[in-house]
Amino acid sequence: MSGRLLIDAAGPGVTLQDAGRFGHSRYGVTPAGPMDPGAYLAATRAAGADSAVEVSLGGAAFRAEGATLCVAVAGGDFDIRLDGRPLPPACLLPLAPDARLVLRAGSSGAWCYVAVGGILDLAPTLGSRATHARSGLGPKPLAAGDALRLAEAGPPPLAPLALTAPWLAPSDAPIGVLPGPQADYFASDEIDAFLNARWRIGARSDRMAYRLEGPAIRHLSGHDIVSDGVAMGAIQIPGDGAPLALMADRQPTGGYPKIATVIGAHLGRLAQLRPGDDLSFRAVDWDEAVAARCAYVAAIEAGATRAPLSPELTTESLLTENLVGGVVNAID
Repeated sequence: MSGRLLIDAAGPGVTLQDAGRFGHSRYGVTPAGPMDPGAYLAATRAAGADSAVEVSLGGAAFRAEGATLCVAVAGGDFDIRLDGRPLPPACLLPLAPDARLVLRAGSSGAWCYVAVGGILDLAPTLGSRATHARSGLGPKPLAAGDALRLAEAGPPPLAPLALTAPWLAPSDAPIGVLPGPQADYFASDEIDAFLNARWRIGARSDRMAYRLEGPAIRHLSGHDIVSDGVAMGAIQIPGDGAPLALMADRQPTGGYPKIATVIGAHLGRLAQLRPGDDLSFRAVDWDEAVAARCAYVAAIEAGATRAPLSPELTTESLLTENLVGGVVNAID
């Protein structure tokens, strides 16, 4: 038996994702896939996995059944605990059948990925196991009591390891954008207003789009265009002037002018913002966007570094160690 990953608990928005369902947009099929591609790759590559469970702010809990599983976790700064012991927000660990892995929202970040080494015993839909809840494509969102069976399990590490991946580090720097395909629908002062504003992620934000709260951006003449294809990170300006940043579950086409597009290297930073978080944008040229993308891909290809965890300094852990190196009699 290759083992199963049991879902002990799951908040809203816990889904299975792989790289995405590409090649079908012309038929109206959304790619789906991870909200933070870099965090997804950090987890799946560390574990040797072909997919990952995407965990939202509601958190989740997991157990293994049938075998000790190789599990990697990466994403936002979540509170990660294995049988109550805190782990770093990015880690690789053996999940034994008698252990419980719990993820809760931490100090920052909106998404976290749990990847299990091996190959899932789950048939793809249109070439992908990615969940797209709005259309019902792929596996249904995960809930307590569900299980993911492995057709083939990867070897687990002997002990938990910390993962260090520089592209996972949060940043307050402005998010880079290129001019959108309909930037000419906006006067130069409106584009300046978009770039100079401090925006806030609205409560009405989800895997389909992040609504940005701030100044209304006005169109030169009308807000309707002939619908065309949209990419993840495209920023539409609908009739009310409130920008919509399209995300992993975006619609395949859109009929609102797109003022800008978030560069690929910064999509994860945008995705990891929570409702209420602030952000700003910075215009970049094509060469800078390509250079940032190349550096981002090179870092991911190099992989996360691994290091043993330092033991937690509790009374119990200290009592298990031989901390006495000798005895000296002060009288002598």
